[in-house]
Amino acid sequence: MENRTAATTPAGRADDRVHRPSTPLRPRHDIRPVEGICYATGAVLIASGLVHLVVLVAGGGSWDGPVSWRKPVTFGLSFGLTLIAIAWVSSYLRIGVRARTVLLGVFAADCVLEVAGITVQAWRRVPSHFNMETPFDTGVSMALAVGGGVLVVILSVLSAAAFLRRPAGPPGMALALRAGCGILVIGLLSGAAMIARGVYLTRTGNQLAGYTSTASLKPLHGVSLHAVLVLPVLARLLVMTSWSAHTRVSVVRAAVGCYATAVAAALVWAVVAY
Repeated sequence: MENRTAATTPAGRADDRVHRPSTPLRPRHDIRPVEGICYATGAVLIASGLVHLVVLVAGGGSWDGPVSWRKPVTFGLSFGLTLIAIAWVSSYLRIGVRARTVLLGVFAADCVLEVAGITVQAWRRVPSHFNMETPFDTGVSMALAVGGGVLVVILSVLSAAAFLRRPAGPPGMALALRAGCGILVIGLLSGAAMIARGVYLTRTGNQLAGYTSTASLKPLHGVSLHAVLVLPVLARLLVMTSWSAHTRVSVVRAAVGCYATAVAAALVWAVVAY
């Protein structure tokens, strides 16, 4: 059975009885400092992506290729949304306050590092990933690769927490979180495969092939990453309806099925186009 009552007390206090998740819709004093920092940082990253979208449109540049304003646009928007989503959904996970603070703090810093490295290289008009042309380019490329590894570790730990202990929240939230985290792992694995193949090809003298080798995996990577935002948001919005708990859970189940179908289609495309 899904939890039928929302939690009422923030985790980490001495009188905890039920874990109360924080959301951007709650009063400011109910949001933990690290979550507030993540929300603010995510908003800045999203703003950066939108600014570079204006630059792209105004400058008439190409959307394709390793050197394009597309990258600071998509990475700014994606990392900003992901950071906000992870900060929010982590408040439903039953993990210690200190562990959550450390994980979210490192995750926020890593998101900034990734977007900053990509943005700097975009303004320098050179590729950000798999670029070994100069010592500086190599340093940026390796920093992005290592940062990607850190992201995988943190998100894997949070995903494991969703399955080890039942998440708190309204009806359907536990299912939405677990499905979102499970699909997120697929996104992480596809991202790791993109990095590993690109670095290998670049290191073996096939830099151009390294740039193009990730194209088939990009749809799978992009779709999978955001299930952890879309599905929990749906479960939260359903609270505003007058539907029964059983109906809300059924809607979440249907949404999980639709999202899983989209991921499967992206996986098939990745295999066919590889």
